[in-house]
Amino acid sequence: MSDRSAGLAPSRVTAILGPTNTGKTHLAVERMLGHASGMIGLPLRLLAREIYERIVKQRGAAAVALITGEEKIVPPRPAYFVCTVEAMPLERQVEFLAVDEIQLVADPERGHVFTQRLLHARGRFETMFLGAGTMAPLIRVLVPEAEIVTRERLSTLSYAGSKKLTRLPRRSAVVAFSTERVYAIAELLRRQRGGAAVVMGSLSPRTRNAQVELFQSGEVDFLVATDAIGMGLNMDVDHVAFAGLRKFDGTRTRWLHASEIGQIAGRAGRHLRDGTFGVTGEAEDLDEDILEQVVSHRFDPVEAAEWRHGRLDFDTLPDLLRSLTVSPERFGLRLTAQALDETLLRRFAVDEDVKKVARSRGALMRLWETCQLPDFQKTTLDEHARLSKEIFTALTSRRGRLTEDWVAPRFNDLDRDDGQIDQLSARLAGVRTLAYIANRPDWMDQAQGWRDKTKALEERLSDVLHERLTARFVDRRTTALMRALNVRSDTLAGVADDGEVTVEGEVVGHLEGVCFTPDAGGSALADRALRQAATRAVGPEIARRLGKLAAEADEAFSVIPNPRSGGGDVLWKGALTARILNDDPFAPRVRLLGDLGPVPARERAQRRIEAWLASEAGRALRELRRLRQAVDSGALTGLPRGLAFRLIEAGGVIPRVDVERDLAALSQHERRTVKTFAIRIGAHSVWLPGALKPRARLLAQAFVTEPFRPGGEALSPLPASAPSPRALAAFGRRAVGSWTAPVETLERFAELSRAAGKTPLPQEALTELGWTAEQTKQVQAALRVPRADKAPRPGKPAPPPKDSPFAALAQLTQPPAPPRRKRRPRRKAAST
Repeated sequence: MSDRSAGLAPSRVTAILGPTNTGKTHLAVERMLGHASGMIGLPLRLLAREIYERIVKQRGAAAVALITGEEKIVPPRPAYFVCTVEAMPLERQVEFLAVDEIQLVADPERGHVFTQRLLHARGRFETMFLGAGTMAPLIRVLVPEAEIVTRERLSTLSYAGSKKLTRLPRRSAVVAFSTERVYAIAELLRRQRGGAAVVMGSLSPRTRNAQVELFQSGEVDFLVATDAIGMGLNMDVDHVAFAGLRKFDGTRTRWLHASEIGQIAGRAGRHLRDGTFGVTGEAEDLDEDILEQVVSHRFDPVEAAEWRHGRLDFDTLPDLLRSLTVSPERFGLRLTAQALDETLLRRFAVDEDVKKVARSRGALMRLWETCQLPDFQKTTLDEHARLSKEIFTALTSRRGRLTEDWVAPRFNDLDRDDGQIDQLSARLAGVRTLAYIANRPDWMDQAQGWRDKTKALEERLSDVLHERLTARFVDRRTTALMRALNVRSDTLAGVADDGEVTVEGEVVGHLEGVCFTPDAGGSALADRALRQAATRAVGPEIARRLGKLAAEADEAFSVIPNPRSGGGDVLWKGALTARILNDDPFAPRVRLLGDLGPVPARERAQRRIEAWLASEAGRALRELRRLRQAVDSGALTGLPRGLAFRLIEAGGVIPRVDVERDLAALSQHERRTVKTFAIRIGAHSVWLPGALKPRARLLAQAFVTEPFRPGGEALSPLPASAPSPRALAAFGRRAVGSWTAPVETLERFAELSRAAGKTPLPQEALTELGWTAEQTKQVQAALRVPRADKAPRPGKPAPPPKDSPFAALAQLTQPPAPPRRKRRPRRKAAST
């Protein structure tokens, strides 16, 4: 956009700098509408939507386009473009161009994009950069031709000190730096002051506008928001209260900078109406030096702008990686730190599947595009990398597009409006991801249709989310949210190393793993507010533990059977953490104990435990898994397949009598096949020895949902409600008459019986088995195979059942018996 036709006057570049409430954005919009065409880049999708709707009211929908990562509204011939900074279509020539909040050139994640706009984005006749006064020295260095215009705040901003949440003045905005804190503060204000509107950067524009309307209309007098309100969202706020002065910036939790406090506090007081700011809740009082900077609007200047090479080298993958690390040669520029897109690219650089495809220039450009997919859902790096790789694989396939088979299941999973606020917010984040993909016309088949569908779904979910937020934080119904807030700002609460939770020195509960259990009844603290404070104390600790659990190595987990309820429990570093819900160790499902903590964090922790259980099953039950894979893949056929299927169904142990005929019919080749799968054929049982090892039995017992738990005796009575073969196999046992016995013990009994011959077993043998003489008789009788059930001898066909049609046919077809020779009568000897 910096290229201009010969003969045109240079574009006039102006930097409008100053604190909040100086009318900078309003001025830029008015200047843009004074030109025949224009474009403005804004830092937030919410703000872009607000400016877009304002211009639509003045010039009509046909004259203005809205372009963000997840939404595109582009009429046939728009004159004006309202965009997020990353989505600005710089290939279009416009007379006027503006970029708002230009001080974000110093942002570690997005700064390089704002720097590129500062250095290269120009309108044909006029260019305007809007931002804080701290940018003046840097703009003089990087854009020496720019005219710097300083604007003064239209009203006065003063410090009002610390106030309790319940004593904040009307028309106050409370600023917190996590979703949990926002919800908790809004709940308290609902209980004490009639309700509060909620504004966060993650909300869709439709939900945010509906919530703001609650506040602007006077239906509620309080607004609870994240620092998103610091980026130009204009509301009639008289007082801004900080509920905290620390925020997580994507890498670490740090204190707010003075300029950030000034940016947020400046939302108090609009136009000529003065405003105040202060602290509330657990936030500490502001330092005098910071107060002086905020009130006087004088902050440390921005020293350098984040920079990334604007012309990346797509010749080869190493060249692309190298071009991302090229250092700037100009003073005032700083090579940006490794962002998410570069992290993904470096991850794919060692992925053999990706390297095979990403050899051409076009494929590399596709790879870089997919690496720039935003992580709206805040998933783990592995999950986000998996999604990006799926998209890249589809885009470089023969079809070159994401098909309906890929998009439709993901869309259908999100097409639900049930659940609470957290679930709806998570689905909206998923819809944002699909909307971003659908707004890439060369990524997806039928892109316009999917754009319409995702937009309609986002609007529907946004309306439902607004209803849920309103019902929860404005209506008078009581909810159970008060978990992340101290009612008293001076309440002392904490979690000890042994998990004991105390409030004001009194024990109110215990935290084990990620599950908080409050004390019941006998606690001296009957006051409800103190219990809420205890929940507030464990909330951050549980969130921290959930994050740590999701990143733990396999060695941190273990599993134990639950003899009382059946099934099993998962321990994390020795603490009970999750409960197993199903009976399939190769596809486990668990329920994380407790209900506190962010929903996405709980889901990630749950998936981590399930992944560990599946891998542990693959190791401990290796032979059973191998057998199952062979059956599922069709590698086993014939009689061995049937034998394997029965072993799998029974958990690795079956009585030999049940498969005697199949065993007798096995060919030599089939017997060798059976042997390769480590199937042992004993005198009384057929089993997998690996499934009877202690580690395998412990894991299998954790997936037994029946209440069967045998004693430690060599023989234990069979319960009236007979357990399943799988349950018996998990304990290395099988049913024998009215008893259950270990498989190895039965085989040892067979060896001793052969050695004894037809004589009874000696007492030494009975002692070794651990059986009494009477028990031995009962077991021997139960193991005795009826003659009709015995397998035929090798080489001799089995006789047909008596009195059956097959018996009659056999009698007709058998050859006639040879004729019997007649005996000659014996002659009597002649008498002499």
